[in-house]
Amino acid sequence: MAKKLHDTPNLDQLESGSWPSFVTGIKRLAQDNDMAVDLLGQLETSYKTKKGYWKGGTVGVIGYGGGVIPRFTELKNANGEPVYKDAAEFHTLRVMPPAGMHYDTDTLRKFCDMWEKHGSGLIAFHGQSGDIMFQGATTENVQKAFDEINEMGFDLGGAGPAVRTSMSCVGAARCEQSCYDEATVHRAVINTFLDDIHRPSLPYKFKFKFSGCPNDCMNAIQRSDMAVIGTWRDNIRTDEALAKKWFVKHGMDELVNDVVARCPTKTFQLKEIGKLKKDAHISSVAVNDTHAVEIDNRDCVRCMHCINVMTGALATGKDKGATVLIGGKSHLKIGGLLGTVILPFIKLDSEQDVEKLVEFAQRTIDFFAENALEHERTGEMIERIGLANFLDAMEIDASPAMVNSPRMNPYVRTDGWDEEVARVNANKQAA
Repeated sequence: MAKKLHDTPNLDQLESGSWPSFVTGIKRLAQDNDMAVDLLGQLETSYKTKKGYWKGGTVGVIGYGGGVIPRFTELKNANGEPVYKDAAEFHTLRVMPPAGMHYDTDTLRKFCDMWEKHGSGLIAFHGQSGDIMFQGATTENVQKAFDEINEMGFDLGGAGPAVRTSMSCVGAARCEQSCYDEATVHRAVINTFLDDIHRPSLPYKFKFKFSGCPNDCMNAIQRSDMAVIGTWRDNIRTDEALAKKWFVKHGMDELVNDVVARCPTKTFQLKEIGKLKKDAHISSVAVNDTHAVEIDNRDCVRCMHCINVMTGALATGKDKGATVLIGGKSHLKIGGLLGTVILPFIKLDSEQDVEKLVEFAQRTIDFFAENALEHERTGEMIERIGLANFLDAMEIDASPAMVNSPRMNPYVRTDGWDEEVARVNANKQAA
């Protein structure tokens, strides 16, 4: 039985809303864990004073220079002793998850048992970089916890100016939209850069993310220095039986408004069956006895919207591979950047294909290490030195696919939209 809870009126308010609160979870842990009790006390003080009381330091495990986030309390009494002594040290271990984040229940139970023994019991699946976050351990217990984690076959992830833990979607294991074997590619890349993960030596962090199709469930284009996005380069596949079945259920209005009209490049046209074009780049699929959807694949930008709406009736092509983008990050000194296309299409079907991708990643990281300024991400480096210089170093010819404007910033301001709509409507009425 843990010691008595501190009074936490501010934290208690966070439990009063309709949404589940993290406070409830920590209070549950605090029933048997003094560290969780004092964590609530320190957090309550921060809510009162609007100030954080954690500072960093140097904590690690033998042989590694990263993977542990040190946190020591700055909240001291007049004698210099911690006010909340059981949470005076609250270090976090970042642990690399399996590719695609596949676990069995036995593994999850072992994680929970291990962390109740060595830490606070507080675990986050997963952090921004994809790590399993084991939050709350004393300096003495960090090595003990890591030894048990390592015995289970898991390793620490990245922290500091290093290659960070990578993320990949569930992909080929369960998703019919997958365009390459994400887990295999993810594993090959990460195994190559383990030293760069465990022993930070870069100007700043470098993140890989792997999404199996242009839906980009990992948000790789916005959040990674090197994004590998599954794609295809032949025609969208069609299934007429499923298209007609979809049309019976959804009707002409939904076909026109939710598929044809929403295509960003006007790839789709609704035509009478007798007026369809015949061309190698044209796909078509009949939706009833008189009308069909015509798809000019030369205009398709692989946004996936049509395939998501008419799944089965429309599908990704057969000539599959990936696009590689460099330099994405949502918060930078120069603003938000989406990744810039560097390799418009590569195959990833064989070991040799994967090795070529790994070699490209190695050249990219070597160039980043030599040319980036301290605390500068890859996208900022390319913006500073120029894309042409980066392409020259990578020995890659420039391509129209590498244009990054006007889609440079992933954020769109919406304030003023209502006023603009009202002004347009007023002008229409006046006319």
